[in-house]
Amino acid sequence: MKNLLTRTLTGIACVGLICVGIMWHSLSFFVVFATATILCLWEFYHLINARKRTKINAYHNCFGGFLLFSVTYLYASGLFDYRIFFIYLIYIVIIPVSELYEKQQDPINHAAYIFLGQTYIALPFALLNMIAFRGIAGETPVYDPLMILSLFVFLWINDTGAYLVGMVTGKHYLFERISPKKSWEGFAGGLVFTIISACVFARFQPEITLYHWTGLSLSVVVFGTWGDLTESLMKRTLDVKDSGCSLPGHGGYLDRFDSLLLAVYAMLFYVQLFILQN
Repeated sequence: MKNLLTRTLTGIACVGLICVGIMWHSLSFFVVFATATILCLWEFYHLINARKRTKINAYHNCFGGFLLFSVTYLYASGLFDYRIFFIYLIYIVIIPVSELYEKQQDPINHAAYIFLGQTYIALPFALLNMIAFRGIAGETPVYDPLMILSLFVFLWINDTGAYLVGMVTGKHYLFERISPKKSWEGFAGGLVFTIISACVFARFQPEITLYHWTGLSLSVVVFGTWGDLTESLMKRTLDVKDSGCSLPGHGGYLDRFDSLLLAVYAMLFYVQLFILQN
């Protein structure tokens, strides 16, 4: 009971912080998610270092993730053109060159894990900016908090719905080898609840049709589930239960954002290919 209360209070605090960050201002969005990028990368690189095969400098490479998020924000908001990415490319070039001087026992492994953190964690967070800012070619992009909020609401409702339905009716494993607690019944339940929430968003933003809101929710659920399973696979490989212990009752920051890391691609592709083309 105490653990459930702790988990609930932590969850409410996290949801509240994310919602305020998204809805208040584009700068609060930047602060919240740039910080989340750093925290998730910090956990990831420390998990890798715990295997004693590499010695990644978490400070330098968390800054790399922050740099990617920052330049993408500046580009997506219309403050700079594509050349702002050259700053991050300097960091990318430094990684293999630095291996000449690091004297690591396994330089290929070392560099590969650094790049994995950037592509697996930093890149999805950076792409949130491409969803948050929308605009017509030739005009300054406008910050759209409702669209980015819908991504997180879909993930939260799917996670809660899948847990509740799976706990009551779950009998058929979704992916027993990776996550034995997930069931097809839970997946279906989460999907139904998420589609219902999409109908609510259609009322608040009718310029996007209910058909497309439903398509968005479906793509987010599928890719969000894959994102959750991918992180579970990583934790099994590293032989850890949670990515960290920073969030009481929830594990680490990476545990809370795992579904987002693939779902952001699904929403970005859907928005760019179907919604903005109409």
